[in-house]
Amino acid sequence: MNETPVDATDDDDAVERVLANAGRPSAGYSVFGSGRAQALQADETTGFDSGDGEQFDREDRQALRRVGGLSTELEDVTEVEYRQLRLENVVLIGVYSQGSLQDAENSLRELAALAETAGAVVLDGVLQRRPHPDPSTYFGRGKADELRAIVASLGADTVIADTELAPSQRRALEDVVKVKVIDRTAVILDIFSQHAKSREGKAQVELAQLEYLLPRLRGWGESMSRQAGGQVGGAGAGMGSRGPGETKIELDRRRINTRMAKLRAQLKGFAPAREAKRANRKRNEVPSVAIAGYTNAGKSSLLNRITRAGVLVENALFATLDATVRRTRTEDGRTYTLADTVGFVRNLPHQLVEAFRSTLEEVADSDVIVHVVDASHPDPASQIATVRDVIGDVGGRDITEIVVFNKSDLVSEDDRLILRGLEPSGIFASARTGEGIQEILDRIADALPRPSVIIEALVPYDRGELISMLHRRAQVTSIDYTEEGTRVEALVSEEIAAQLGDFVTARRANTADEVAEV
Repeated sequence: MNETPVDATDDDDAVERVLANAGRPSAGYSVFGSGRAQALQADETTGFDSGDGEQFDREDRQALRRVGGLSTELEDVTEVEYRQLRLENVVLIGVYSQGSLQDAENSLRELAALAETAGAVVLDGVLQRRPHPDPSTYFGRGKADELRAIVASLGADTVIADTELAPSQRRALEDVVKVKVIDRTAVILDIFSQHAKSREGKAQVELAQLEYLLPRLRGWGESMSRQAGGQVGGAGAGMGSRGPGETKIELDRRRINTRMAKLRAQLKGFAPAREAKRANRKRNEVPSVAIAGYTNAGKSSLLNRITRAGVLVENALFATLDATVRRTRTEDGRTYTLADTVGFVRNLPHQLVEAFRSTLEEVADSDVIVHVVDASHPDPASQIATVRDVIGDVGGRDITEIVVFNKSDLVSEDDRLILRGLEPSGIFASARTGEGIQEILDRIADALPRPSVIIEALVPYDRGELISMLHRRAQVTSIDYTEEGTRVEALVSEEIAAQLGDFVTARRANTADEVAEV
């Protein structure tokens, strides 16, 4: 039998092909690139200045930081109860069926920013294109096995999915990859839990966490054991041994439901205080302006720049959760309130929308909404759509909206042209440099409701409190001191005109032309 000689060059070519393909990802995967999450700015572009006011919360938050570079001994998810406290190393996963790969990567980069804000280290991310996520393991059985190899090679101890997983998907994927698996909702809830400061904020976050946890309870070992009453001993004999009894996981469910009922009652108890504050503003006819927008778009920085409120400013997602309300004035003397609200994010968990509905009421009850957009974000159009969807859900779709493209000092002129196409009437501003702040204030002043009546009044000198009230609650256009008393002309509401009573010498309706002249 004659043997065919083997060419040495063919062997060399085969080895080169194997080595060249060794570093490539498996078929069906797109490996998430390295680099900082695009939802966060570079460190050199962040920070606050003396115009922000005193930020004592910033020092408190920076005072405690976890130490990176520590590995974990966790090799199986069932050991999670005995694991020591570590800085978690995570791998991100996502499945996309529609849209481009760039859109999917933007969503995964935002998930990376969420994970970094929660205190984790992102090692890598993996995207898979398929028509629908696998109903069992989300990634598909074969790809889940490959994911287990990636997790083991990187030394990760957590996998985060860029969607909300069903409880069965989470358990099945954990059984395959042998590490903890969580979803996007769990990460957002964890961030909210870390950053909530007020009693109401903590109660809202706890309620959202319990609503998320209830269908995902999982028992290990003695958690599935059953209770028994009567004279039942360790051997399981005697009276009271009839019936299956109640498992510990059922007891946990009942306790969670009881706690949720208490939290809902507690949140209802906060409502009268909020309503009293709003009623006081309405009674004094103080207009309100709500600052809404995507998380980390610079809402708190903008509030600090205008009012020196001293609200915490940090290059992190959901840095501030509690609504902050400050009083300020227009250049013509009209008083209004400026409220900083909680930020939004794509795929915002419905538990948070419901739990923070009381905070979002500041948006629904406002007279003007200042919609802040991060001009430096790679996908500002999706930010605008996400925020407007949430505003519509809370009933604020018909309120006057002023779009502000913040962080304009980080974008080029070409990017400004693109942003102008998204919103022709938008204002380019920078809370860091002060660009566009005056234009924002002018636009707010034009959009605020004006008094409906122009009056002329002669107020006796012994009724000086009426003149003081006009300066506080109305727009005084002219004032003169005569022998009979103080002659004043002002733009007022019907209620204030009624309080002046017989001192009013002339009144007429306020028209748009007269407002422009004033």
